[in-house]
Order: sequence, then structure tokens, then C-alpha cells
Amino acid sequence: MSNPYFGQDFIGFFGVFFMRLWAFVCGNLPFDALATDEVQIVVLGAVAASGALVGTFLVLRRMTMLANALSHTILLGIISAYLLMRLFSDSSNLMAPLSVPALLTAAFLTGIATTFLTQFLTKVIKLQEDASIGLVFSILFSLGIVLITLFTRNAHVGTELVMGNADALKPSDVRDVLAILGVNLALFFLLYHGFKITTFDPQLARAFGFSPLLFNYLLMVQTSATAIGGFRAVGVLMILAFFIIPTLTARLLTHNLSTLIWLSIGIGVSASFVGAALSRHLFTIYGVGLSTGGIVVTLLGVVYLLVALAKLQMPRYRRSTLHLTSASE
Repeated sequence: MSNPYFGQDFIGFFGVFFMRLWAFVCGNLPFDALATDEVQIVVLGAVAASGALVGTFLVLRRMTMLANALSHTILLGIISAYLLMRLFSDSSNLMAPLSVPALLTAAFLTGIATTFLTQFLTKVIKLQEDASIGLVFSILFSLGIVLITLFTRNAHVGTELVMGNADALKPSDVRDVLAILGVNLALFFLLYHGFKITTFDPQLARAFGFSPLLFNYLLMVQTSATAIGGFRAVGVLMILAFFIIPTLTARLLTHNLSTLIWLSIGIGVSASFVGAALSRHLFTIYGVGLSTGGIVVTLLGVVYLLVALAKLQMPRYRRSTLHLTSASE
């Protein structure tokens, strides 16, 4: 079946999308009939929502450097899962044999290993925390690159692992990222007060029986799982932007935690939607095929800069208004 978005410009993309969305709601469009562009929107939107949920607490806990390490070291988990799976499969395709349970297990083990090694170097070897993080993620990421080079024999596949390829997404990827988003939503809903108190007052949290260390490890596992869910779309490098930029942008607009979370999700999901439409527009009008994930990350960066510039101008605007009022009096 031909792609209904083929030949559509930016405005036409939205028209087709909402028409097909209505057909899907009415039951006239089966799930397996989703177009590539729609799969991109759902996957990128779900990754952005999960990233905003996790990223909010990463930023507030000042754990973004550790998240950066995890976004790199999961590459080692992915290639390790591939090597293990290839023992039971004759397929030469790197992406095909990787089941979600295997990837999530790899994410769990990689997240624990990265966090443990960082804590070991900091607490036992007495390295500075930033130096420990840099050392761990550099070594593990380099090892992942070496294993890809040795065992895949396919530079294109290796590039997709690192940078992602949203055009290769399938409806099965939608189920995977929605499942991860559902788990993240459930955990934050059930453990919201635990995350909140261990983030803002660890000592009080201990007095109430909440372990800040336990919640740190849980957050790292969620970070790894979310990164695993998004690596096919955006790779293991750009995923960090989905954790950090929406929350940094939302922090410029609010200091309320619940508002911060929902605003971060809204920014990430909106950028994913607009990015997919812009990617189709550029291909239709100019014949330029760009990375959809790269466009989304660029949009997130542009939105942050615009909000930051607007925020900088607000005090000047207030002072100038006050000066004009005083002068008129």
C-alpha cells in the first residue's frame, strides 16, 4: 500500500494525519495499516513522553551526566544482547533477532553496571564524580563500538545503532515504546511522593523510610529502558536530548513540579509531531531526506533558545514599562 503522506507539504501533512486519526478512532483504520510517518510520530512522541518523565527527575537530581553516560553505554548492552541472540539464530541481520525482553534485560544490566562502576570509582578509588562518569562511559561506549566493528561487518547497521533510523520503524516498535511509556507512567504514579521527597530532601526521605539510593537506581534503570525504546528511532546519542531539553525548557516557564512534568511532556511530543511533518515537507518540496530524529532534536534546541531569549527579555521589558510609567507621572 502506498504511503498516503507521499507528496504532502507541511500543511497537507496535518490534514491527512487528522483525517486518518478520525478513521482510526472510528475503527475504520486497522493498527497494522499505520503509515511510516504515523509510526514515526507515535514512536518519537512516546519516547519524548518517557524521556520527559524520567528527565524531569534527572535534571532536578543533577544526574544529567550519569544519564549521558547511560545513553552511551547502552550501546554495549545492545551489542551484547545481539551476540547472545545470534548464538540461537542464523540471521545475519542485526536488528531482526533483538527481542524487547532481551534488550530490556541488557538495559537493566548496563544501567546497574554503569551506576555501580561510577559509584565504585567515586567512593572507593576516590575519583571525582564527573571524572568517574567520564571514564566509565568512555570505556564502555568504546567497547561497544569495537564489538560492532568486529561482529556486524555492516557500517550502515552500525550507523543506525548510533544515530537511529526513524524510516526503518515498524508498527511493532509502537507497541514496544508504548509499553515502556506505560511502565514509566505507572511507576511515577505509584511512587510519585517517593521520587519527590528523595529529590528535594534526601535526609527527610530517610526519616520517612524512603531510600534515596534505591530511587536513584530505579531512575537509572528507567533511563536505560527508555533509551533502549528509542534507540531504533534516534540512536544512542540523540536520545539524551529527549531527556534533557524539554525539561530545561519547561523549567524556564514554571517551578511547580507537576506542571513541569506535563509541560515537558507537551514540549517533547509537540516537537516530535512537528518534526515528522517538517521531515515530510522537506522531502516533498526540496527532495531532501533528512533524519526525522535529528529534525526533532533541532526543533527542541530551537524552542529552548527562543524561550530562553524571551525569558531574558522579560525583566528588561518590565523595567522599561516601569520607567515609562514613572516618567508619565
